[in-house]
Amino acid sequence: MNERLKMDAPTSSSGFEGKEEAGGEQGESLRHIRQPLPHDSGIKHVQGIAQYIDDIREPDGTLHVAIGQSPKARGRLLSLDVSAVHAQPGVVAVLTARDIPGRNDVSPAFGDDPLFADGEISFQGQAIFAVVATSRDIARRAVKRAVMEIEAEKPSITVEDALERGETVLPDYAFGRGDANAAIAQSPYRLEGHFRVGGQEHFYLEGQVALAIPGEDGDIHVYSSTQHPTEVQHVVARVLDTPDAYVVCETRRMGGGFGGKESQATQWAVTAALAARITGRACKLRLDRDDDFILTGKRHDFRCDWNVGFDDEGRIQGYAVEHLARCGYSADLSGGVVDRAMFHSDNAYWMPAVHVGSKRLKTNTVSNTAFRGFGGPQGMLAIEHVMDRIAWATGRDPLDVRYANFYTPGQNLTPFGMEVEETDTLHGLVRTLERTSDYRARREEIAAFNASSPIMKRGLSLTPVKFGISFTLTHLNQAGALVHVYQDGSVHLNHGGTEMGQGLYIKVAQVVAEEFGIAMERVRITATTTAKVPNTSPTAASSGSDLNGMAAQIAAGAIKRRMAAYAAEAYGVPEDQIEFRDDRVFIGNESLTFTELAKKCVLGRVQLSEAGYYRTPKVTWDREKATGRPFFYFAYGAACSEVIVDTLTGENRLLRADILHDVGRSLNPAIDIGQIEGGFVQGMGWLTTEELVFDSEGRLLTHAPSTYKIPVASDVPADFRVALYPNANREETVYRSKAVGEPPIMLANSVFCALADAVHALDPSKPVPLDAPATPEAILRACEALRGRPMG
Repeated sequence: MNERLKMDAPTSSSGFEGKEEAGGEQGESLRHIRQPLPHDSGIKHVQGIAQYIDDIREPDGTLHVAIGQSPKARGRLLSLDVSAVHAQPGVVAVLTARDIPGRNDVSPAFGDDPLFADGEISFQGQAIFAVVATSRDIARRAVKRAVMEIEAEKPSITVEDALERGETVLPDYAFGRGDANAAIAQSPYRLEGHFRVGGQEHFYLEGQVALAIPGEDGDIHVYSSTQHPTEVQHVVARVLDTPDAYVVCETRRMGGGFGGKESQATQWAVTAALAARITGRACKLRLDRDDDFILTGKRHDFRCDWNVGFDDEGRIQGYAVEHLARCGYSADLSGGVVDRAMFHSDNAYWMPAVHVGSKRLKTNTVSNTAFRGFGGPQGMLAIEHVMDRIAWATGRDPLDVRYANFYTPGQNLTPFGMEVEETDTLHGLVRTLERTSDYRARREEIAAFNASSPIMKRGLSLTPVKFGISFTLTHLNQAGALVHVYQDGSVHLNHGGTEMGQGLYIKVAQVVAEEFGIAMERVRITATTTAKVPNTSPTAASSGSDLNGMAAQIAAGAIKRRMAAYAAEAYGVPEDQIEFRDDRVFIGNESLTFTELAKKCVLGRVQLSEAGYYRTPKVTWDREKATGRPFFYFAYGAACSEVIVDTLTGENRLLRADILHDVGRSLNPAIDIGQIEGGFVQGMGWLTTEELVFDSEGRLLTHAPSTYKIPVASDVPADFRVALYPNANREETVYRSKAVGEPPIMLANSVFCALADAVHALDPSKPVPLDAPATPEAILRACEALRGRPMG
């Protein structure tokens, strides 16, 4: 591993041509930053001793909560009889909407998401009541004893159902440039189609869980597996009708989140808190895996209706796309998700005339929510599908069609008017991967193989990624951090970011240790809590390190400057002759240990605590006018995937994947490479094996590992090559790094496109009718369609 990381670390060797370090860091000696340090909880993960919420020692008398769910997807709740539930031995309380002292609303913003259904039923499985009992088993058994009468209606399940009823959760929205339809009509060649992009279950290893402990005078402490402790705090306070200051939400770590705990951890934390308020005892709620599937939202599935006009070289003259997003029963985060899908409908391509529209459709299914990429993958996959369609129509290599449409200087404005400033990075990265993956030679080899193999077909695709980094809701681009230096030289670090396995905590700790010039073991990482850093943003939008790393650096820098000023005065030397490194402070010709200076500062009454604050510069977005700069910068990447398909069964395998990804100047190459690998495999699962199926009554049929298939170790290609592209961020981010959490999931577009390429080899004269996910069944249907014998 160390040898590999050394090879993959950002260098100018192996033919990579990177930019010089920006921001005065060229040649700077760094002790911790850019080192492949292990995850701070890595050993505990391996040993199984990392503490999650279900591992917290329960206070004596802790009660357990289970959810009573609706058996119908749409209708009116006429009556609810819980007398038999109350009669169950061990049941302490039954909670319904009537027991809520504040507002019956757990939505992030729009007030359309009740804690408990009260009259209207909106999806199968919706929470109607909760049972609080002395054990989890008793509570789960007791919910089955409730008797409810529901006047059922026919539910809306599909995009088409919602269109027929004309029901949306939010208004339609569109932006663009020029007259796309006119440009398409005047183009030499035109294509149109419908492309479906499936949803995805988060399948975090740690399910939804919360523990609420009541305190004195109405205080309540909530341990929640959430990406957004501030939202949990706020919504608990809203439902309990109490000030935010009376509620503390704490999160040490999550066993995965992927967006599924950005807004949808809130309901379970609120339910536990309500139970604790009513019973006066600690209350815990942990969803069973099947219930977690049923009760929590997924990645939005889309139908993308598109039209494109292009020339002989495959250059787009006009592009129009309508994203029809299935949002579920409430708005949740669909506004931002679908907007981001629209923002990424161009991916890396210039479109002279373009229209990007959207509908946020309401269905009687669980409300869809954030998922890694936050809509970007859906918008991006659609245009990659269009690129392949153009390549098939023109007979050109798909990569050459992509090159023909890349952003270039002078043709670098996105459909929403933001300038793409790093076209050189886009071109350089993709050209480099083309060379290092040996794309052209493998293309010829695969063509020869397919010509002599009537059943087994291989496919190859190289696709780019251009992903905007920042929250598109501008006010979320802020963060706080709290840093204390104690008199023994140890440092307490707290910030608003949450740790869900992605390595945020270790990265921010590296920043603080580097700032003070001290060893990593001197920096104590502590749990995220609203009691220390208030009004935080969710850990999402790939911005955790950008925001919290800068806030922590600002806090540590302020303390260091005060320490340096004290030392300068005490020793009579200029501040510019004071240096913090190697656990010492060098003051002119003298030196002290960091601990010695900390002790002297305490005796000298120097403040050694600081609340750092950072807000992302330059970002602004006027949604109504569709103008501004919603992203601070773009992250880039590319992947080249080779697959083999059995065209008689649809079974397939990823043989090799080459990835080159831009993380700027990596804060931690080990963490970043892990995120790239994991994101790629998770994206591959979304596009190949993970299929969500609802029946006509709104029941989720794929609600367990037996019916919903995430990737496993054997799905990872035996030949898996990942490298970091050497490229300092042009913007002033923390140590000129770039975000890494979400962009890698879209590298998996290359797998989907490679599968389509393999199927296309059956009959290159026809387009491949393949939607995502490309399950074996879907691939077989596409193969049979190309053979002229479509399956029923």
